Amino acid sequence: MRLLKKRLCIIGSGVAGLHLAYALRNDFNITVIERKSPDQIRRGRIMSTQVHFGPTRNRETRFNMPKWGEQPLIKSIHITIGNQKLFVGKLQEPALSVDQRLYYSHSIKDLIEKGVSFRLEKVDKESVEVLIDEFDLVIDCTGKNGSLLPFSTEEDLSLFKTPQRKCIVGYFTGIKADTPLGVGVTVLPGLGEMFEIPAVTEHGPATIMFVMAIPNSDLDVFKGIKSAKEFTLKMRSTAQQFFPEIYNRIDGKNFALCDENSFLQTALTPIIRKPYLMVKNKLVVGCGDSVFLNDPITGQGCNLSSYCAKQLYETLMEYKNSNWDVETGESYWNRTKQYVKEVTEWTNAMTKPLPEHVVQLLLQGAQDQVKANEIAEWFANPTKAYEAFISTTTIH
Repeated sequence: MRLLKKRLCIIGSGVAGLHLAYALRNDFNITVIERKSPDQIRRGRIMSTQVHFGPTRNRETRFNMPKWGEQPLIKSIHITIGNQKLFVGKLQEPALSVDQRLYYSHSIKDLIEKGVSFRLEKVDKESVEVLIDEFDLVIDCTGKNGSLLPFSTEEDLSLFKTPQRKCIVGYFTGIKADTPLGVGVTVLPGLGEMFEIPAVTEHGPATIMFVMAIPNSDLDVFKGIKSAKEFTLKMRSTAQQFFPEIYNRIDGKNFALCDENSFLQTALTPIIRKPYLMVKNKLVVGCGDSVFLNDPITGQGCNLSSYCAKQLYETLMEYKNSNWDVETGESYWNRTKQYVKEVTEWTNAMTKPLPEHVVQLLLQGAQDQVKANEIAEWFANPTKAYEAFISTTTIH
C-alpha cells in the first residue's frame, strides 16, 4: 500500500522558503503561502540584497533551481580600510548576485509550473494555528520581520538589543565596475562600511551600493530621505565624501537608480532562536532569517538561509517515515547549531572594531596573494572567518 505524501506548509518565499520548496517537492506535498504575487514582488520595493557564494550556488544546482544564464560572475573580494586599498582576494568558486525581486518572482513561477501549490494570503500569529491543524508540518520562513511562532531565543548568540548598523541600499546604473569584477568591501573605522556588489537585474547589470552606517555616526546621513531622486543625490555626495575611489568611477550623467523602487533603508536587531517547538503536540520549525537573523555586515543572510534549508531537507528525509516530533526538531537544530554559531559570532565580531590580530592578517593579505585569497574565502566559507576571528582571540 502506497502511503500518502506528508503535507508541508512553507510560510514565505524568500531564500529559505524557495530552497526548501525545490528540495522537498518530489518527496512531499508542498504548499507555499506568500502574501504577495510574483508580479507584486517583481514590481515592488527591493527587500534587501544578497550574494550567492559558491556553496549556495552548488545547493541551487543540486535542487534544480533556475539558472541565470551567462551572467557576469563575481570572482573576487576587494578589501579597503579607510582610503587604503589593501588587496583583491580571489574566490575559489565564483559568486552571483541577483535582484531578489527577479530571483523570487521567477522561482515562484517556475515552482508553480512544476506543480507546487501557492496560496496568496497573509498569515498572522492567529491564523498560523489553523495551518498547524491543516498540515503535517508548518515551516516558518517569514524572514527578517520576525517569526510567527514563539521560538525561544538563544541568549548566548543574541547579544544586541538595538540595531548595530543602519542599512542603506540602492541598485544603480552609471558606475564603472571595479576590475577584476568583485565585491568591494570598504571599512571606515568608527563610521561603518560600504559594500559594492555587481548584480543582475531585470534592467541588465547594475551596481549595488550598500552603506552600513554605525547609528548616529557621520555616515548615518540618510535619515528622512523618501524619494528616489533624494536618495540618488545623497548616495552620490556620500560617495564623494567618504568613498572617493568609488566616486571616481561614477558617471555623473548616467548615475541613477535602476528603478523607482530599487532603494531601501532599514535597521534590524540581530537575534538567534532555537528553530523548533511543539504546538498542539505537533512539531513546527523555522528556517532562514525568521529564526537565524544576523546583522548583514558579513553578507551571510542568503547563504545561511540556504545552508539551513539543506539541513532541514536532509533531516526531514531522514525522518520521512516516522512521526515528526521533538526528536526530529532536535536533530535539525544539532545539524545547524555549529554553523549558525560560527556565522553569528563572526558577524557580531565584525560589528565591533576589528581586533588587532585581524588587522594584522589583513595587512599580511596586502603582501601575500595566498593570504589575500584565504581572506576572500571567509565570505564563502564563514567557518574560516570564525577560526580567524574567534579562535585566535581565545589563544591571545
